[in-house]
Amino acid sequence: MRSVEDVREGLAAHQYLADEGLATAVYLATTLARPLLLEGEAGVGKTEVAKVLARWTGGELVRLQCYEGIDAAQAVYEWDYARQLLHLRAAEAGGGPVVEDELYSERFLVRRPLLRAIGHHGEVPPVLLVDEVDRADDEFEAFLLEILADYAITVPELGTIRAEIPPIVVLTSNRTRDVHDALKRRCLYHWIDHPDFERELAILRLRAPEVSERLAREVAAAVEGLRTLDLYKPPGVAETIDWAQALVALGRRAIDQHAVDVTLGTVLKYREDQERVRAHGLDEVVAAAVARSA
Repeated sequence: MRSVEDVREGLAAHQYLADEGLATAVYLATTLARPLLLEGEAGVGKTEVAKVLARWTGGELVRLQCYEGIDAAQAVYEWDYARQLLHLRAAEAGGGPVVEDELYSERFLVRRPLLRAIGHHGEVPPVLLVDEVDRADDEFEAFLLEILADYAITVPELGTIRAEIPPIVVLTSNRTRDVHDALKRRCLYHWIDHPDFERELAILRLRAPEVSERLAREVAAAVEGLRTLDLYKPPGVAETIDWAQALVALGRRAIDQHAVDVTLGTVLKYREDQERVRAHGLDEVVAAAVARSA
């Protein structure tokens, strides 16, 4: 990654159209070996950044999905107690000595995502995706901060494992709660917003080339309009693509009130949001989209 433009071109080659701000954040994160914290509404493409980086660099994508109550056993490592017990019984049955160190060796260590990323061997660094970090609790966030500070993990029975090459780290947050300042200070930060009309249209052309130009423009314009209606869950880029592809599957080359009505569930996933749009008027949604896309 020699420049910001190189990042933009590399991501675009793997079907991710990044604006200059995001491309700059990715370039700096990889150049400075700093974690990158991406925040934004659900569906704006935060997780996809890590996936595309892995495809582009050739590094392994190591994903840690956060949730309430996650701890070290799910995130870092645990011992395979079942195999340890079988080994112990086999040794006893054979009449041989039981060596405790054998029970706590690499062969019985289950490497969870954080240890897999830190303990990776190879010239190409893995891409560590810590997804929805805002869903984890404060204790886990503090634990994660400690690991990312030194790119090292201590397993008491084996010692400290340090990264030969630091992984490319991408953390995402839907901002269901604020991530602590200490973690933010450790990371570079970028807010990903919903794309504007032109960029969403470009994404549609790239990701769904089977969609006609007219339909792509009208769908992008309609989604842009839906996002202004104070919805509980505004549609993301993935929903835009799904909606356009659904309309193509139904043989539509343009949107109309009936087509929007029967396919609304592909773009709005909450009943309350669908009711709000219908109360606003599907005819108005269509008319505004057609006028915007002209």
